[in-house]
Amino acid sequence: MRRLALSDEILLKIEKPARYIGNEVNSVTKNKDDIAVRFAMCFPDVYEIGMSHLGIQILYDMFNRFEDTWCERVYSPWPDLDAVMRDQKIPLFALESQDPIKDFDFLGITIQYEMCYTNILQILDLSQIPLLASERTWEHPIVIGGGPCSYNPEPIADFFDIFYIGEGETQYRPLLDLYKKCREKNASREEFLAQAAKLPGMYVPCFYEVSYHEDGTISSFNPIRPDIPQTVMKEIVADISDTYYPERPVVPFIKCTQDRVVLEIQRGCIRGCRFCQAGQLYRPVRERDVAMLEDYAVKMLDNTGYDEISLSSLSSSDYSQLEALVNFLIDKCSEKKVNISLPSLRIDAFSLDVMKKVQDVRKSSLTFAPEAGSQRLRNVINKGLTEEDILKGAALAFEGGWNRVKLYFMLGLPTETQEDIKGIAELSNKIAATFFDTVPKEKRNGKVQIVASTSFFVPKPFTPFQWAPQCTKEQFLEKAYTTRRAVSEQLNQKSIKYNWHEADASVMEGILARGDRRLCEPILKAYQKGCIFDAWGEYYKHDIWMETFAECGIDTNFYTTRERSIDEIFPWDFIDCGVSKEFLKREWQRALDGQVTPNCQQQCNACGAARFKCGICIAK
Repeated sequence: MRRLALSDEILLKIEKPARYIGNEVNSVTKNKDDIAVRFAMCFPDVYEIGMSHLGIQILYDMFNRFEDTWCERVYSPWPDLDAVMRDQKIPLFALESQDPIKDFDFLGITIQYEMCYTNILQILDLSQIPLLASERTWEHPIVIGGGPCSYNPEPIADFFDIFYIGEGETQYRPLLDLYKKCREKNASREEFLAQAAKLPGMYVPCFYEVSYHEDGTISSFNPIRPDIPQTVMKEIVADISDTYYPERPVVPFIKCTQDRVVLEIQRGCIRGCRFCQAGQLYRPVRERDVAMLEDYAVKMLDNTGYDEISLSSLSSSDYSQLEALVNFLIDKCSEKKVNISLPSLRIDAFSLDVMKKVQDVRKSSLTFAPEAGSQRLRNVINKGLTEEDILKGAALAFEGGWNRVKLYFMLGLPTETQEDIKGIAELSNKIAATFFDTVPKEKRNGKVQIVASTSFFVPKPFTPFQWAPQCTKEQFLEKAYTTRRAVSEQLNQKSIKYNWHEADASVMEGILARGDRRLCEPILKAYQKGCIFDAWGEYYKHDIWMETFAECGIDTNFYTTRERSIDEIFPWDFIDCGVSKEFLKREWQRALDGQVTPNCQQQCNACGAARFKCGICIAK
């Protein structure tokens, strides 16, 4: 019988003990005697967040289809259990077997968000694995990172043995085979890593060195061995209809952030918004076959018992078979009393018609993401959305019975002016006015509610805005106050609610997003001073972070507010994500000129992704 790693006494006194006991529906248990490779798959955040991540569900399913491999899961213990484990020296364990992570062959960490970096160190520390890769031996697991933040792995390079660049379905099998071969031959850990560095998509930081100019910018970044590649090309799944996808996703015991079946309908996005990292990293757009999606939808609902299914993509409205898929799901889900969730839709007549069929209009709100308040600034960011589109969509929604609208904007975008900021309030006011113009008094279902939320712009690698300066905390807050004042001046101000995000965390995210290896030291020191769960506002310690940067001689403005020359070598330039730097330079200049670039469906813009010979690049 499986024995729990935590005693009943501990489980009874911590919050949500179901986070740590495993044995959930569809979790996988194997006989350890039949297994050659044990892989611990980690999401460095609390269980409810990690269990909502589709990427881990896909890789968990893939690894466990391999007869020689057992993949288990591990998440960040919440601070209450963290304290107990440190006090009682309990090693961090995997959910399925409850065995210590330190006894596994691999620890794979998906890195979705920069503010989780100290949680990575928490995972290593509680697992009793040396925090620095240079101090590890064969007694410790190979620590491998993946996910969007691995496209600039340098701020955390010292803590990882390998980074997997790209989509995980393609190269893990060769990596596991190489590992087995090296262990059978009693090869050294260094020799395994050297061989792994030659596999496509694998970046092994210890085999690269970086040098700097006097001004702190990078002068060179090169491998230290002649047989190690200069450039690491991302891995990509060409045919996403014929690849791994879970028919039996793990069902948690407690309510999670995404408590539903998730059906990924496509990867990538045709839109080319210049602030959006995902839109560049996952090019080219690849669609899943509608027959495959229909088959998986039925099986996943049957195998989980969920009462909701969500269609996942960066822009669901651009999926060419959306109408056929939605009609199929409406038929199936009405039989099973299952709700359908349709995020990332453009608000047009078709979408609203579908949403009326699948949502309780009285209880739901509609979401628009104009991102900028003025048309000029929407052109700068290449949003591809006009004010006419927004107001027409709002009118259709109000006619359809909706009276609650959420609007998402960013403050601090490149070239932003006071007029652009005030435009957020003015657009919100126009949408409220559209309600009064569209819906007669006798047909109004309560008052109109417009919720305008602003986040602060953070420039990201592999976007046209990777050259852009970021605002200071003070500038961000002044912009938020300007927006709030502008809202209070609107005729329909009583119908508009305004929210904004924390400025401190946005500045911190900006430092880490475009950081280099020199940030490994302050990240380690900040963790040692107690920084974990930085993504959670109640635990984020901005003062400690800034104090630590100062102690390490780091000028944070170097990573955020300074102007970057167009030819500067960036810490991530050794990675080829498919989109060329020349394309990003062209898009940066077009942004400064306020020029819109057509989307991939309208024309090919020679971004570089056509070299993968798949998806929309061969369909056009």
